[in-house]
Parts: sequence; C-alpha cells; structure tokens
Amino acid sequence: MDMLGDAEFARRLTEVADKVTVALDQLIPPAQGPEADLMRAMRHSALANGKRMRPFYVIEAGAMFDAPEKSLLRTAAALECVHCYSLVHDDLPCMDDDDFRRGQPTVHKAFNEATAVLAGDALLTLAFKILSSRETHADPHIRLRLIERLADNAGALGMVGGQMIDMLEHDSPRDLNTITRMQRLKTGALISYSVEAGAIIGGANEAERNALHGFAHDLGLAFQISDDLLDATGNEAEVGKPLRKDEDAGKANFVTLLGVEAAKERVQMLASQARTHLAIFRNRANILLQSVDFVLDRNR
Repeated sequence: MDMLGDAEFARRLTEVADKVTVALDQLIPPAQGPEADLMRAMRHSALANGKRMRPFYVIEAGAMFDAPEKSLLRTAAALECVHCYSLVHDDLPCMDDDDFRRGQPTVHKAFNEATAVLAGDALLTLAFKILSSRETHADPHIRLRLIERLADNAGALGMVGGQMIDMLEHDSPRDLNTITRMQRLKTGALISYSVEAGAIIGGANEAERNALHGFAHDLGLAFQISDDLLDATGNEAEVGKPLRKDEDAGKANFVTLLGVEAAKERVQMLASQARTHLAIFRNRANILLQSVDFVLDRNR
C-alpha cells in the first residue's frame, strides 16, 4: 500500500467518513409516530459532521488483511453508534454539561435531557444489533467475537469505567498515573477496538493482533493528549465545541499537569512508539502510519 500525499490522505478520511454517514443514515431511518423524536435525536447525533476516526481505523486495519468491505463498514457504523452514544451522555448536565458538539447544539439542548438519555441508550443498543446481523459477517463466531470485544471495550472495564474515573475528580485528586489510566479507558478503549475489529474480520494472526494492539494503545493516549492540547490552545470556531473548560473548572488533565511543551513532547514520544509497532507490516501499514501524523497535526 503506497503512501498517500497529504491531500490524498485527507480525501481518504473524508471518503470513509462519507461512507459511514451514508450507512448510518440507512441504519437509523426517519420514523413516524410516537418514536419520531427519538429517531430524530439519534440522527442528530450520529449524522453530525465528524472525522469518524474510529470507523476509519476499523476500515483501514481490516483493509491490510483484505477483509470484506461490507463487514468492515457495518462494524465501523456500529462502533460509531457507540461513540455517538458516549458523546450524547457525556454532554448531559450531570456529566460534562456541554451545549455544543460537532458544531451544533448537543442532543439535550436540541431536544431535552430525557430524550438525550434515551437516544444514547438506543444508539448503544443499535450497535449490538448491527454486529449480530448476518449481513455484518456470515461466520457467527466472528460476529460473536466482535460483540464480545466491543462490550469489553465500551463497558465498566473500558470506556464507561474511564468516564467514571473522570467523574470522581472532586473526590480524589488526580495525578499523572490516574489520568493516564482514565484516558486509556475513556478514549483509548474504543480506538483499540477499532483496529482489533478490523483484525478480527481480516483473520490476522496473533503477532499481527498484538502489534495492532500496541499501536492503538500508544495512539489512543497520543490522541487524548493532543485533544487536551487542542482544548488549551485551539480555536472554538474551528473545533466545533467549547474549549478551556478543564482549565476554567480547575480540572487536571495532561496539559495542566505537564505543561504545553512537555505535553507536546509526550505526544511525539507516543507517536514514535505507535509507528514502531507497525514495522512488522512494512508498507501494508502506510495508511495507519500516516494517520499518526494526522493526530500530531491536530495540535500544531
């Protein structure tokens, strides 16, 4: 797989995002009757503009093993449903209390809190319905493995567990180790699943799966630190959501603990480690290698 130019890579990201949006549009159709508001709220979240990085990793990791595109796309859409559900719930007043997400009002602002809770619940449930369908993969063992690993990475020992640690901010002061663990769960778990899912569908061997796990492990943390840098130094109009909330609330994150320059150095170190994990794939992993640069560019 040849390296792409910056413009070609950007087009590839956009192409994958568009395919996932089309798939979600079909999987969450408009409805009539009493449930119409619920479906509108689900679509408000799932069809909003986003980079779709997690789906991108499902598709590109799977492409390394010539996995069927339909299986990858449906799995990517299921993962995006889980990610969107987490955003809907994170934005609620009882969590992060945000009014804007992806350049538009959050679901609880566009509708109401109860509808936002239910929309998140429905998106999560839909993800497992998508993965359990024979349309996703003919082999039930692969479908079951995809479901099992998503449940692990999205649940109490994954993303939700990370969010719980985040909510304990005022009960227990955060040090760097606590924040690292929190973000490996809250952000890193779904990124890990994204490359693992592609490998499962593609039939990767154990060494290849381990390499991809190491890549996702380091990339997920680099992604979160770059997000903290973006929050500290970015432009709200470009990012599409409120910034500097952690700083205003006196909440610790990688930047408040390390400082901007040290945080940037940490991102570079993690990015280098992530690239090293991909060495066994040689040029088959060129797209994933380029995605590391995309993560770095988010805070430059």
